Amino acid sequence: MKLTDQECELLPSDADVEAYAEHGWYLSKKLLTDDEVDELIAASERYYDGERDRRLPVRPPRLAYWTPGDGPVQRHNDYVHYESDALARILRKPLIGAVAARLAQADRIRIFQSTLILKPQRPDEVTNLVPWHFDKHYWASSSSERMLTAFIPFHDCGEDMGTITMVDGSHLWKETGGDDSTVRHFADRDRAQLEQLLVENAAYNNSTVTKVPMLIPKGHMSFHHCRIYHGSGANVSGRPRRAISLHLQDGGNRYREHPLSDGSNASYNHDVLVRRTPDGRPDYADPEFCPVIWEP
Repeated sequence: MKLTDQECELLPSDADVEAYAEHGWYLSKKLLTDDEVDELIAASERYYDGERDRRLPVRPPRLAYWTPGDGPVQRHNDYVHYESDALARILRKPLIGAVAARLAQADRIRIFQSTLILKPQRPDEVTNLVPWHFDKHYWASSSSERMLTAFIPFHDCGEDMGTITMVDGSHLWKETGGDDSTVRHFADRDRAQLEQLLVENAAYNNSTVTKVPMLIPKGHMSFHHCRIYHGSGANVSGRPRRAISLHLQDGGNRYREHPLSDGSNASYNHDVLVRRTPDGRPDYADPEFCPVIWEP
């Protein structure tokens, strides 16, 4: 894959890569044109209206999949890069993968997951509040510590919209310990417990909780490390906050066994979808669900 000279100018600088390693997040230059962002909006509306180019062959056990019957809550829909060709065309843009590769210091980047999100303009809606968490907790079956996420809003996105907010530098913290609950998605966990876990880990690392809201202009996006604490607040802007969380894996990521206290292993939704490796493990390099978006 090759980038144009103009696209190469949009890659993170050496200083940006160093800052990402220190802080755990990066605000990109304008990686998407206005037309591409507008197509994301249009394609997402068609998706919400029921348009699919294909559907998942089976329903994974912990699938986020909003339908109109769920009402005016915060919408989450996983695997949109698989079900919608129009969304996938933009999400698989090599420039996005090249930025991720620079930050993760990886030669190859594959999609891990994509989640279409709509946060309604309802300040009192409890589902709009995303508690503090980090993604690696529920990616325990992944071997890599370099996975990262691109948060891609479909418009200018500031604090009034409940933008994604990072706890600066928390990807470098050592954990105080944990139990099986940490491998569950934040939506399945007690909000107060997650808040307490953040406080305890900050204290354990003799650190402070410094919250940095991502102020993201249209066409730009934020990237964050898989171990950085992040969350988001209420949308008080008067219009929906639309975005995609594009979870990305470096080429070295593989399925690994992560034993739980009951003798079972931690799992991810991919495990019932992707092909198997020769030794029978889920293949997180399955090009149908985890396509490569960047390699030299």
